[in-house]
Amino acid sequence: MTATAQPDPTAIVLVHGAWHGAWCWSRVLPLLRKAGVDSHAVTLTGVGERAHLLSPAIDLHTHIQDVIGLIEAEELQRVVLVGHSYAGMVITGVADRLQRERAGLLAHLVYLDAALPGPGDSWSSHHEEATRQARIAASQASAGLSFPPPDAALFGLVGPDRDWVNRRQTPQPFRLYQQPLHFDAARVAAVPRTFIDCTEPALVTIAASRRRVRSEPGWNLVEMATGHDPMVSEPASLSRILLDIQRRATI
Repeated sequence: MTATAQPDPTAIVLVHGAWHGAWCWSRVLPLLRKAGVDSHAVTLTGVGERAHLLSPAIDLHTHIQDVIGLIEAEELQRVVLVGHSYAGMVITGVADRLQRERAGLLAHLVYLDAALPGPGDSWSSHHEEATRQARIAASQASAGLSFPPPDAALFGLVGPDRDWVNRRQTPQPFRLYQQPLHFDAARVAAVPRTFIDCTEPALVTIAASRRRVRSEPGWNLVEMATGHDPMVSEPASLSRILLDIQRRATI
């Protein structure tokens, strides 16, 4: 009798938000891997250890390709794709492309306290006008190349955690802040989706996403009583949530 081939395990791919890098998942990755899950963290071009590649050419499509490049290089066959904060823009673009080119590869999308664009939206679309103008003004010091990170206290971090993140943050490429993302909403919505809402303190720039997931069908909503960087402040709790999603996606 021929043994039945077992399906490929579902991997987890982690995509960081603005000003961060793969370093921000360093407390989460060991927990996911200890549980036996193939897990990867990508650093987007122009930040983190790739800050030396910062250039005016970096846009949303650069970062979308960064994620697809990792998936292809690791030959992943089934993926839970996690996007933190700004990376909600990125994973939406990844989902649109992969659903068109490799339908079935994405098992689940996880928006971790993240931006939720509609077709044609930019990252800045749902920010308050004061926030948009402040970021535009901040970019002028680099002639529009980038804008500097905020103090990590904004993310609800204190003490050594705040210091750790502040030391590692790097300027964010600016071109992609106002760049619209065009995608097929129905194609992206075909992938099961979870929104993880970090509520204490709740970051104001995520307010539109919070409203949307509570008014739109099709979302699995999970709340975490921690700040905007749960991979730093609550890595064990976040890992348990991601592992639960991964297990359900694998069944």
